[in-house]
Amino acid sequence: MNQGPPILSVKDLKVGRGGVSVLDVPSLDVFEGEFLSLIGGNGAGKSTLLLSLTGLIEASGGEIRFRGNAVSSSRDMLNLRRKITMVFQEPLLFDTSVFDNVASGLKLHGFPGKNIRPVVEEYLALFGIAHLSGRSARKLSGGESQRTSLARAFALQPEMIFLDEPFASLDPPTKESLIEDLSSVMRTKGITAVMATHDRMDALRLSDRIAVMDKGAVIQIGDASSVMNRPENEVVASFVGVETTIEGTVRDSNGGLLDISINGAVIRAVGDFETGRRVMCFIRPEQVTIESTPSRTSARNVFVGRIERITPMGFFHRLSIDCGFMLSAHVTHQALQDLQLSEGAEVAVSFKATSVHVIKR
Repeated sequence: MNQGPPILSVKDLKVGRGGVSVLDVPSLDVFEGEFLSLIGGNGAGKSTLLLSLTGLIEASGGEIRFRGNAVSSSRDMLNLRRKITMVFQEPLLFDTSVFDNVASGLKLHGFPGKNIRPVVEEYLALFGIAHLSGRSARKLSGGESQRTSLARAFALQPEMIFLDEPFASLDPPTKESLIEDLSSVMRTKGITAVMATHDRMDALRLSDRIAVMDKGAVIQIGDASSVMNRPENEVVASFVGVETTIEGTVRDSNGGLLDISINGAVIRAVGDFETGRRVMCFIRPEQVTIESTPSRTSARNVFVGRIERITPMGFFHRLSIDCGFMLSAHVTHQALQDLQLSEGAEVAVSFKATSVHVIKR
């Protein structure tokens, strides 16, 4: 993505409630045409930041700029709201037809009446609800209601769209279908978007960049791959799905390759730390290969371990393996059967040195 000047930026943005700080963001930029996701657990500050950016929560300090211009007065915020739109977790629809709901924003914005129908019909089609045009909003399913809400927001052709947990109330098949359609519309229209979500997989599917939040602060921001694979601390690692977090000591450092001592075992990793440095090693479960017996492999890390626990996780199983240190791996149901894996069984595990992300302790 080509990053020019940010379309939206904040500096020292703060929100307090009852004398307690609930949001403190020293800086954040959102660039033209990007999809930025705010992820984190409940109470991390995602929705508070989103609502602050749209003026629905009053900040206690800091500055918001839109296209370089400060949003510093009620008039400025009113002008900003004309250029942006927001979709909430629970669709807020009028008691009228789907068509009229999608058209309502255009009418409120003074869009010429003769031009409303083609715009509404375009977005009804893009979100797969053209056949529901005449149906009452009261008779829609949850997914249909959210599609109507999204169509209404996009029909305004805003410069930015904000999404607050838009899929949280949907069942998995409905959610999957809607994410596919939203992704397609985003690619086609190129609208800048900021989404708050607790679901890292939703963020991965849609985002150019991801900002991880905790206790009202942005603790890491970057492209989706770097945040997921190179977390900067244990809080980020735990939230983005890193299941193996091990503390160790660098025993040897040579040419960017580390030998890290962990409970008598040695893990080889890529990094640049001095000998004797205490470090944390992060290993994603999908990077670990499981075999019934050791075999020839290019992986620099090969261990024999014992399966302590097998946990069903829907489409896969999580293995907790004692290799002298605890290691987590994911296998498919078919692999579980083919390898005859069971709790107490001995297995060979391997992972590449490049699969180990190392940070200073």
